[in-house]
Amino acid sequence: MSEETNALAAIEEHRAKIDEIDRELVALLNKRAGHSLVIRGLKPDARMGLYDARHEEEIFAKVNSYNEGPLYNEYLREIYVTILKVMKETPSA
Repeated sequence: MSEETNALAAIEEHRAKIDEIDRELVALLNKRAGHSLVIRGLKPDARMGLYDARHEEEIFAKVNSYNEGPLYNEYLREIYVTILKVMKETPSA
């Protein structure tokens, strides 16, 4: 096999792994959204506001503590800012 053929095969193998990870990420994001929606529904009874900046900072700190790279913490924060924004905008079922 040529070097080019080997490289193309390796790329396809990695892309297949990424596809599987994407499937898992979608499932996990939907699971997270379900819990977020339940919490949103419970907050009024707990006399809590819908938005809690302090809790968001706690989430970012936890995510940073889980990070073993290669992503930098600031990139993970960007991802989580978007996740939290989308969770807030997701309509209740």
